[in-house]
Amino acid sequence: MENQGANPMKQIQLEKVVINMGIGSEENMFQNAKMLLEKLTSHKPVATKARKRAPEFKIRKGQIIGAMVTLRRDEARSMLKRALEAVDNTVKESSIAGNSLSFGVSEYIYFSGIKYDPKIGMFGVNVNATFARRGKRVERRKRKTGAVGMKHSQVMRDEIVDYIGKNFNAKISGG
Repeated sequence: MENQGANPMKQIQLEKVVINMGIGSEENMFQNAKMLLEKLTSHKPVATKARKRAPEFKIRKGQIIGAMVTLRRDEARSMLKRALEAVDNTVKESSIAGNSLSFGVSEYIYFSGIKYDPKIGMFGVNVNATFARRGKRVERRKRKTGAVGMKHSQVMRDEIVDYIGKNFNAKISGG
C-alpha cells in the first residue's frame, strides 16, 4: 500500500456513477421521475423494468418500476461531488461494498442549484459509484480478453475511503 503512488496501474479511479429512482407500481409517476433525472443530470433517463412479478406490491413482469441514468468520466465526477454535498459530505462506512459506494439522497432539493418543482413532487434518488483500477477493461472487452489478477481487480474498502477523502473532501462515518 505504501508504494501505491509509484505504480500508476494500482491507483483507483471513478468508473461510473448511476443515479436511479424507484417508483413502484405507479406508472404515472414515471414521467415525473424522468423529468427529475433529466433536470439533475441533463441526460435522458432509461426505464427500469421488473424482472419478476411481485403480486404483494402489485408489480408484474416487464412493468416499468423506475428510471436511471449512467454517467461516466467528468460528468460522473461532478455528479458524485454534488451528491456528496447533498448529504453533507458524510457517508456511512456500511455504504461501501465490493468496488462501489452506494448511498441515498432523501429529497432532490438537497442538490445544489435544484429548486422544488410542484409538478414533479418530492422524490429521493439512489447514487451508486463504481471504482476500478486501470487495466480492468482487459477482462471485459470483446476481443483479446485477458485475465487480470484478483489483487488488481478488487478495490478495497480503505482505498475507496482514501479516494473519497482526497478527491471529494468527504468523511466516512462508522456504522
